[in-house]
Amino acid sequence: MSEILEDFLVKTEFGYYCRYGNFYIDALSPVQRNLISHAHGDHATMGHKQLWATVATFAFMRNKFGKLPEASVNTVSFNDTFTLEEVAITFVTAGHILGSAQILMVYKGVRYLYTGDYKLQADPTCEPLTMVTADVLITESTFANPSVQHPDPEQEILKLKDKPSNIMLGCYVLGKAQRLTELINRYLPEREVLVHHKMHAVHQLYDELGPIKLKYSLYNRKAMKDGKQNKIYLVPPLTFNSYFRAKGVLRAFASGWERLQQQNDISLYISDHVDWSDILHYIDAVKPKQIWTIHGDGRELKAYFEGKLLVRDILKEQAGIFI
Repeated sequence: MSEILEDFLVKTEFGYYCRYGNFYIDALSPVQRNLISHAHGDHATMGHKQLWATVATFAFMRNKFGKLPEASVNTVSFNDTFTLEEVAITFVTAGHILGSAQILMVYKGVRYLYTGDYKLQADPTCEPLTMVTADVLITESTFANPSVQHPDPEQEILKLKDKPSNIMLGCYVLGKAQRLTELINRYLPEREVLVHHKMHAVHQLYDELGPIKLKYSLYNRKAMKDGKQNKIYLVPPLTFNSYFRAKGVLRAFASGWERLQQQNDISLYISDHVDWSDILHYIDAVKPKQIWTIHGDGRELKAYFEGKLLVRDILKEQAGIFI
């Protein structure tokens, strides 16, 4: 096996670039070749000559952006391997949202695993995380801090039980809204889920492509006001923020971020990212020789593994900030 290449994946102005396969991952500006880990807007963009992603990721992109240039679309099935230049590439499930993928890259015998966004918590609305071994784990570090421990989502969703009011529940349109719908369907069957019109098409795609069917209705004002006070209305963040003085409803926002729980009637810590314990568990399963952190802050991981395992924050290194 060859040595680990420090420049195998580097952050450029366009995105994460692999020179050995001549491709980018989750590029934010147009490039020739782009591998897309999942369909969230900070990872999936348009304008690239060639795209590689899963069926669900492309479906969500078509819903958001409109028609994709079909000549640019390369659909990837989980666990199938293809090659760009001399790099063998395999998409494996990430558990973040439906269709989300980790990207395993093998070059001269060295295995580099780019996680994208991922989670370990159970989520029946999407494919569960697949754990694979790698020499280099390139992991998101959104919540890579010992102070962050995501609570049990069942206990969190039960905070909405027995509230004598309709609830306005803020959440992200793709992934979080569908996960919340399933949690409400399962643990609060007495509650009726209404979804914002921007979420409705995504819910329908989850019904079409996902492993389970969700129970929900498209929001209308009459349904919200009439009848029992048992409605939970799922709305995107901008809508939620615009109704900060809404009357006759309780307000909650589902997120792992403490700052998004302020000034709400109910705190709801439900995250689709790994927390500190999850990251440590995953590192133990992957058994990497090195850890490269992205999408967050790697300082706590570096301190935790000091003298045991090399941890690099490739964003800060390439910005000239060494930790």
